[in-house]
Parts: sequence; C-alpha cells; structure tokens
Amino acid sequence: MDKPKVLFVCLGNICRSPTAEAVFRHRAGRAGLGVYIDSAGTGAWHAGELPDARAQSAGKARGYSFEGQTARAVIDDDFEDFDLILAMDQKNLKNLQMMAPNHLCSKIQLFLEFLNDRSVTEVPDPYYGGPDGFEHVLDLIEAASDGLIAEISENYG
Repeated sequence: MDKPKVLFVCLGNICRSPTAEAVFRHRAGRAGLGVYIDSAGTGAWHAGELPDARAQSAGKARGYSFEGQTARAVIDDDFEDFDLILAMDQKNLKNLQMMAPNHLCSKIQLFLEFLNDRSVTEVPDPYYGGPDGFEHVLDLIEAASDGLIAEISENYG
C-alpha cells in the first residue's frame, strides 16, 4: 500500500492545522513512519500567507519546522487524495462533511479522536488569545500525534 496521506484542517490554515502539520511531520519522521502530510483551511481568507508568527514561535521553541508552509483552502480533490482528513474542531468537521462527496465522508474525523484523554474533543483556536493558547494547542497536538502515529503504524504498517 502507498504511504497514507493525512490532511489537517482548521478554519484559516494559519494556527492549528499548520502546527499539526509541523508537529506530525517531525514526530512521524522520528518514528520512521512514511506518510504524506499537508494542512488546509475550510476558509480561504489567509491563502498564500505564512503560518501565524505566534504559532511558529511556539512550535519552533519545541523544535518544529514550519518551512515551506503557506495557507491554502481545502479543495474538492483533497477528499479523493487524502486517506485521513482531520478537523481541529466540530465547526470545521461539519464544514468538511458538507463539502465532501457523501461516499468520502468516512475519511473525515476530529483530530483529537486520537488523543487518549477523551474528555477533550477539540483543539481550541488560539488566534485571539495570548501565548498560553498556542502552548496548549501544542500540548494537545503532540499527544494526538502520538496516538495517530500508533494508529497509522498498526493499520498501514
């Protein structure tokens, strides 16, 4: 089987989903997992922009690279091309489900379904908050990334 393709999705593709892309790329590489990783937003307001400077700063402090990332919107082909489409929250999950052809909706789920702590279901949007919000997002994404790596290793190994 080809290496799995994972798409992380938030609203504008400048905070949460690029952070997830950077974290998961690093951790999957460290685990020796062959996977194609990208991120996108359900909206196109920030298309072509770099990830939020605060997200980059918090991520880089933990050793993650955002190199080569620019914001883009989800496109129709994404639903065909990706094996897993992981939404950061319920609103983006619903938006993706409305955008996707019915027969491809099974590829879409919440990213935090891979988190061991099921009391948290959404990665909160840190855009309008302070630096602590970006740290919290990183904590959640790191933990969910480890769960996702285990899942992919088991199902695609």
